[in-house]
Amino acid sequence: MALAKELRRIADAAVGYAAADEELSAVIPTEPASGRRVYLAAFTAGEAKSWLALDAEGRPLTDRRLLRDAVSIAGMVELAEETAGGGNLEELRAQLVTLGEIEAPEGVDEAEKAVAELERVLGGELRIASPAYLDEIGEATRRLEAVLGESGNSPFLAAMKQASLTIDGLAADIESHYKLALD
Repeated sequence: MALAKELRRIADAAVGYAAADEELSAVIPTEPASGRRVYLAAFTAGEAKSWLALDAEGRPLTDRRLLRDAVSIAGMVELAEETAGGGNLEELRAQLVTLGEIEAPEGVDEAEKAVAELERVLGGELRIASPAYLDEIGEATRRLEAVLGESGNSPFLAAMKQASLTIDGLAADIESHYKLALD
């Protein structure tokens, strides 16, 4: 609940930076470095989007490196959440239940537990995009992959490695639509 209040406070501060035709459409909490919160605020006006990063006190940031770090961890976490466990844990869980009922192969219970653990990590609650959270997703996903027999290349790791170009593009787009001049 504390994060929800924090986001409300930051959203209230961010609204003050909206142009007359803009509305605040998102506030993404990040912690690119331990103990350093950066909130990415997205503003929309029709199809146009602009951005502003705010610190924990709701002050705008102009440090390009810090902005890139915040965008990078936010993008990596979003991709990790979308691709973990094949991207559809509900469907995977249903397949495992069916498999367990029909064939009852060895290890299906362990796989169901690994899916439940990954679901717990991903949870429905508000999260801060941070390296620690990204690691937690990665560890739970790797455990699931191992139980499912992915002994070599991790599909999750492969997806994460491919993400760098997408995230670089996202960071460049945010920088080009940033509300303030960056240092």
